This record gives sequence, C-alpha cells and structure tokens, in this order.
Amino acid sequence: MSTHPDAAVTFAIRGPIARADLPGLCDRVCELLSAAGGNPVYCDVAGVPADATSVDALARLQLAASRNGCRVRLRNGSPDLLELVALMGLADVLPE
Repeated sequence: MSTHPDAAVTFAIRGPIARADLPGLCDRVCELLSAAGGNPVYCDVAGVPADATSVDALARLQLAASRNGCRVRLRNGSPDLLELVALMGLADVLPE
C-alpha cells in the first residue's frame, strides 16, 4: 500500500468472497481509504470471481470510498467479472 501525499493507494482483493466476509473486508479497506487523502485508489481484482457477492463487495467498497472523498478504480478484472458488473448496471460505479 502506498500513502505518500501525491501517490495512488493500491490494494488487492482475492476471492472467493463469502457474504460473511463483507463486514471485515469493508472495515480493512476503509482504513486504507481514510488514508488515501483524496489520492487515486486502485483495487486489483485479478483474484476475484465473477459472482454477485463479489460485485456486492466491490460496490460497498466504492460507497465507502465516496464517503472518504475518493473513488476506487478496478484493475486486472477478468472479462467475466467486468461483464457481470456491466450486466448489474454498475459499470459507471465500478470503472476500470
């Protein structure tokens, strides 16, 4: 993770993600987001499967990011995950 005042914050999420994992995941990532200080935030989702729980987790993280004055951009998403994000109408909310 990088938190230099002029640096982007980067983190990775791996899966599979269970619904029970969501509160802990959000708590851990919110700590990173609060340290971002408005810098760009990138989430590597290479290990995230294309399922509804994963998209729910990513949408929750984006909501937390907006509450911390930043925006998460996805990196290395599989075509299936990005297609599911688009199918769920969240392509503008979870941009790559």
